[in-house]
Amino acid sequence: MIASLKLFEKSHANQIPVVYLVNLSERDYIRQKNKYLPKVFEWIKTNSPGDPILPVSAQFEERLTLMHDDAAAEAECKSLGTKSGLPKIITTMRQSLNLGSFFTTGEDEVRQWTIRKGIKAPAAAGVIHTDFEKTFIQAIVYNYASLREYGDENSIKAAGKIMTKGKDYVVEDGDIMLIKAGAAKH
Repeated sequence: MIASLKLFEKSHANQIPVVYLVNLSERDYIRQKNKYLPKVFEWIKTNSPGDPILPVSAQFEERLTLMHDDAAAEAECKSLGTKSGLPKIITTMRQSLNLGSFFTTGEDEVRQWTIRKGIKAPAAAGVIHTDFEKTFIQAIVYNYASLREYGDENSIKAAGKIMTKGKDYVVEDGDIMLIKAGAAKH
């Protein structure tokens, strides 16, 4: 493990975002203890200060996914006095990589789209389909926080919280968007 860290040290000079996942045995993960962990933490602290370090057990996570349902997995975690590391891994990676989400809705589905934070509406539309970025006209937008507050789209509309935005709109994490685009020229 230490040898692979030394190899990484040379390639880490360009300062790309890194999240370190330290794979432990199931036993070590549950008790949050491993004889190598302090050395790994110290190396990362010295060579990659500020980068997050997350202990995880791939073995334990696999066992949880093989259970019949979420309730069984939660009961297993509770009985062992631990929890799955996946939610924290996902949240930490999204923060480190500066990722956000926007949503599209339809009669039959709600879809989440991952974007870099700070991108404009046409680029976000391009995540759905490249033609949408090229032919972007406008987006009808409201945020998930408004949906939680008002309960449904009609109430959001009645409160005047639905916005029409153009090409300069910076998409916010949690936006719900209806994208209007022109016909693509092929």
